[in-house]
Amino acid sequence: MTNIPETGRTPRVQTRLVVIQILVLSLLGTLGGRLWYLQIREGAQYQKEASGNHVQQVVQPAVRGSILDARGVPLADNETRLVVSASRTDLLKQKDDGKAVLTKLAGVLGMSPQEVTQKVRLCDAKTPQPCWNGSPYQPIPITDEATPKQALQIRERSEDFPGITAEPEAVRSYPGPGKSNTAQVLGYLSPVTDDEVQQAKDTASPYLRSDMVGRSGLERQYDPALRGKAGVTRYEVDNLGRVIGKAKSDAAEPGSNLVTSIDARVQRVAEYELDKAMKAARQQYDKITGTNYKADSGAVVVMEAKTGRIVAMASAPTYDPNVWVGGISAKDYKALTGKNSDYPLLNRATQGQSAPGSTFKVVSTAAAVQAGYDFNGNYPCTSSYSVGGQVFKNFEGENFGPISLGKALEVSCDTVFYGLADSEWKRDGGINPKKGQPKDWFFKTAHQFGLGKRTGIDLPNEVTGRVPDRQWKLDYWKANKDTWCKSGKKNGTYVEKIFYENCLEGNKMREGDEINYSIGQGDTLLTPIQEAVIYGAISNGGTMYTPTIGKAIVSADGKHVSEIKPRSHGKLPITKATRDMMDEALAAVTTRGTAAWKFNGWPQNKIPLHAKTGTAEVYGKQTTSWLASYSKDYSVIMTISQAGTGSGASGEAVRNIYSAMYGVQADGSIDNKKALLPTPEKSLPKIQPDGTIAAPKIPGDPAKDQEKIAKEVAQQGGTTAPDDQQTPATTPSPTDNRNTRRRPRGRRGGGRTA
Repeated sequence: MTNIPETGRTPRVQTRLVVIQILVLSLLGTLGGRLWYLQIREGAQYQKEASGNHVQQVVQPAVRGSILDARGVPLADNETRLVVSASRTDLLKQKDDGKAVLTKLAGVLGMSPQEVTQKVRLCDAKTPQPCWNGSPYQPIPITDEATPKQALQIRERSEDFPGITAEPEAVRSYPGPGKSNTAQVLGYLSPVTDDEVQQAKDTASPYLRSDMVGRSGLERQYDPALRGKAGVTRYEVDNLGRVIGKAKSDAAEPGSNLVTSIDARVQRVAEYELDKAMKAARQQYDKITGTNYKADSGAVVVMEAKTGRIVAMASAPTYDPNVWVGGISAKDYKALTGKNSDYPLLNRATQGQSAPGSTFKVVSTAAAVQAGYDFNGNYPCTSSYSVGGQVFKNFEGENFGPISLGKALEVSCDTVFYGLADSEWKRDGGINPKKGQPKDWFFKTAHQFGLGKRTGIDLPNEVTGRVPDRQWKLDYWKANKDTWCKSGKKNGTYVEKIFYENCLEGNKMREGDEINYSIGQGDTLLTPIQEAVIYGAISNGGTMYTPTIGKAIVSADGKHVSEIKPRSHGKLPITKATRDMMDEALAAVTTRGTAAWKFNGWPQNKIPLHAKTGTAEVYGKQTTSWLASYSKDYSVIMTISQAGTGSGASGEAVRNIYSAMYGVQADGSIDNKKALLPTPEKSLPKIQPDGTIAAPKIPGDPAKDQEKIAKEVAQQGGTTAPDDQQTPATTPSPTDNRNTRRRPRGRRGGGRTA
């Protein structure tokens, strides 16, 4: 008989009980430890977070600071509009996700249901614009152009529009067409994204989900200063959501104002003249293509030569930045970004790069002098220059005989620079130089002029341009040799032949490469802002200034003013003597050289102008017009893609811009009363005691007034301001419609870029 303990438990049962007791004690110990951690060690933190569950925040957006011109005229401001918004959270609580409400709302606003629905859908990788890329938890604006009648309908029938609000709000506004547009310089705003909120959470300038942020231009560059700080009022509520008291309130801090160096009057004239020049170019016949010029894009830069401050910057095609306010429509978004849009969002002054043509010859002249050539020496300006069976022609076979470098700039003789570049190529060892042998003065000088890198202008996404030196050629060849070797054919099409040559020796500096480069052709790329810096430096004696648009940041109360001082980033690699001789030669361009026919009658003895024309050839396209110029105060650069010669397409417009600033009349007289900006504006606009910035009063409608100024300037310059139905009057050029031959790269190069 088994011996059973008095308790009636077998050893097996007792073992199980011990195990269970151990488990229970372990669980109790774990639970106790966790309670200690939560209630004692981290108790204060969790108590704070728990109390937050009973606090609701009401956000008061900060008023965004204004962007003003140099005189205090608003370029970007705020205005109160009736904004209709939708709460996506409230809409999703409805059975049909709010479709019925949005359809009804569309009827009130006079919009299509599809358009309203697109406004409130969230952006992702598969959802095209328009869509909402801000926080899904904040009100999404449907329109900022609601009428009082529409707003009343929505508010009085709130039970029919759950999740829909109609409130007056301060929204961004831009002068737009008719005034100084300045679209690409100003940029635009859009809602902050959740990712941006998280990334900026621990920074000195965190985002709220209700914030609008700058996406391009000055709005982006100076966003932290312009945005200000939103106000937050915190209310204590009970578990039913009823307010039981105010916890804390942080007042909104309005953003600072940005005073720029832009002069709205000169800006408007620059925009007007660029548009007029492009329309005029489209009326001109291109003998090479057998069609009219397309003149599809262009840019103008007006810069203070002695400070680098930008007075005007125009880019075409342009757009109305107001289309972004309140959410952009599908139609407008397509017009700005579609394949047939010509991409108006691009700022051609800082992001448009092309071969500079003969405007580059000031760099080549400096390079030749650095290499040891005498500025006043005699260099053959022949009708053509032959290299290994390839003929590089001068314009229309011009032959000026032996001339100096100054004269070569004046008449834009290509063959002088062909010969100098070829001579340097040979001195550097030709196509197979020994290691350390090449001096590469032509390329080294370009880098010393600041080319191949950003100027540092206070605008985002500036491009670098390109100096196609030996290192660039090697890197470019490595990146493309597989494609070139696969597609190239020795006896194929033109492009296939180029691919074949590049496959074999695209990593080497060929003779034709350096010859083409010397006249601003081949793979050389510059931007208008880079040219403005170069010609401004020649004007001021050699100092290269970093271009700036921001002039001062002024707090909303006017008590704190932070000026943005001009700063330089180097000197031109030329002596004072060389600079003075170049200055004299460039003045001759406007009096008897390639631009003289456009500057006839200009008061050169009172307001000396200096210029260099350029007609750059681009494979597969019509020639690009360049005109780089300067006075003692300003450098003015204009370029128009596919518009013909430098003087022919741009000369008249550049002259009219100078006429507007200096008050030069059609007969060459100077009317100081009509001069918009005879000298650069040095002082800041007056700040009132209440912090507002005083702007000059313009009688009548400012938009019409500025349009009138632009037209008067055109008439003063001896031209007629065109309307949509009128063909601009032009003076035939003795050297216009140049029948130049397309110039391939490398050894196959040749052509003309006067």
